Amino acid sequence: MATAVQSKGTIKQAAKMGVFTLAMMNIVAVVSLRGLPAEAEYGVSSAFYYILAAIVFLVPVSLVAAELAAMFPYQQGGMFRWVGEAYGEKLGFLGIWLQWVESTIWYPTVLTFGGVALAFIGMDHVYDSHIAANKWYMICVVLAIYWIATLISLRGMTWVGKASKIGGLIGTIIPAGILVVCGVIFLCIGGHSQMNWHESFIPDFSNFNNIIFAVSIFLFYAGMEMSGVHVRDIKNPTVNYPKAILIGTIATVLVFVLGTYALGVILPVKDINLVQSLLQGFDMYFSALHIKWLAPIMAVALAIGVLAGVLTWVAGPSKGVFAVGQAGYLPRFFQKANKHGVQSNMLYVQGACVTALSFIMVLMPSVESFYQILSQLTCLLYLIVYLLMFASVIRLRYTMKDTKRPFRIGKKGNGFLWIVAGVGFLASLVAFIFSFFPPGQIAMGSKAVWFTVLILGCIVFTVLPFIILACKKASWLNPQNAFVPFHWDKSPEAQAALAKAAEQFAEEEEENAKEEAAVAQQKAAKLQPTVSTPASSATETTETPVATTPAPAQTEASSAPKADDDVKSDASSTSENNNPSNQQ
Repeated sequence: MATAVQSKGTIKQAAKMGVFTLAMMNIVAVVSLRGLPAEAEYGVSSAFYYILAAIVFLVPVSLVAAELAAMFPYQQGGMFRWVGEAYGEKLGFLGIWLQWVESTIWYPTVLTFGGVALAFIGMDHVYDSHIAANKWYMICVVLAIYWIATLISLRGMTWVGKASKIGGLIGTIIPAGILVVCGVIFLCIGGHSQMNWHESFIPDFSNFNNIIFAVSIFLFYAGMEMSGVHVRDIKNPTVNYPKAILIGTIATVLVFVLGTYALGVILPVKDINLVQSLLQGFDMYFSALHIKWLAPIMAVALAIGVLAGVLTWVAGPSKGVFAVGQAGYLPRFFQKANKHGVQSNMLYVQGACVTALSFIMVLMPSVESFYQILSQLTCLLYLIVYLLMFASVIRLRYTMKDTKRPFRIGKKGNGFLWIVAGVGFLASLVAFIFSFFPPGQIAMGSKAVWFTVLILGCIVFTVLPFIILACKKASWLNPQNAFVPFHWDKSPEAQAALAKAAEQFAEEEEENAKEEAAVAQQKAAKLQPTVSTPASSATETTETPVATTPAPAQTEASSAPKADDDVKSDASSTSENNNPSNQQ
């Protein structure tokens, strides 16, 4: 009779994700509703922008991140690792630095949307609109929420991780479904559509302002690279990861397109406001369908989605820089952690930056213009990171051509990789250039302020990491850091550390494979048929399992990977969902 491996505790299995699971993770990580008003102005042609951006940006980002993440399953560092392995530590540090900076700039924009949602909790939405447009109200709300979230994060409260999932469901998925359903019902009962369904699906590219304003859609899809860390956790990644990307991309595009159309049906183009129109759209639908009592509830739900995301990720993006800093890339001041293990000084510096950025609102003609200019700066900095990532994956095909790639873009040769990464690089470059121009649809006030903020912002935040590295000292290195050296570091110490890390990872994979085999044996034993045999008593029978030994489960090193905790921590820090990107 087969015997299962017994233990006092439950055997921990490195569960493999299915295609649908990863696809849903991608959808939740990327989809956000607050950007819908920006595209609703384009009417029917908005779908063209969503589809185009998905093809030339979303899909390339996802595939490239998957290959890079699979190449370095135990070498922590995230973007620092990917770019650093290809172009050295300076550009690697630039990549992870910009990820942290853009997420810092993102906080005032997402909290601006949260402030609007809170303003619309009241029943008098004319008054609510005036409150939401007040700069000082918005500054107070943004700073109050951010610093409360920071103080909570400094306590190291692990339970806030669950708030992200709940907040994403309450504040994004459910409202998106309600918005689309309301739009369908409104049209079915004879409601008048504000959208011209007869206009061209292809945008008017002769209008330069439309092109400028539309490049911000790239930021809608930012953060999808975070899914790449899961490539080794999915069954048969070579086949199933592209399937998950395809399903997630189609679903994400559908949510954006249908949500934008639903908003365009109820709101006249001339009345669309980037900050308030989502709440106004819900209010108008609820009034038309005689369920106006639902408006405050929806405002609370949207606010919960924003607040939960900020609470969860306020300490996240700085973790990656904190980990890299301990490897000797930042002064000891930035490496200080409190008794809860939280990077306290990094959070204080981050908070000071958020506070300073929030007061830029006073210089802008409106809350809407403030929202747009910080969104553009976030987009510009993030696009620099993507340019580095696309260039890195191509270079690594030649400098680390013998490295094992559990997921590979293209079965043979490098031609398909050049197409995928090349398209992503060119699309990011075009979007980067156009993002400097102010959109004509919004009153931005002084163009001098616009260009000054964007150009100086890009220069300052790009130059700072090189200044920091130029001042690098040996005393910055934390002796207890666990950073795995780059492959190009040929010093004896680095090579020894690389060999040790590879050996530890191989042992972890082997142990994980044994656990999977044990679980497989347990399941097989439970499924074996039983037969009855006579007992010593004529009235009693005893069931004896048939002595069948199941075939041992096939195990390979790559079939049961166990990614390093630091890798997962770093990857989850810069994003998603709410990666700024996913909140964008």
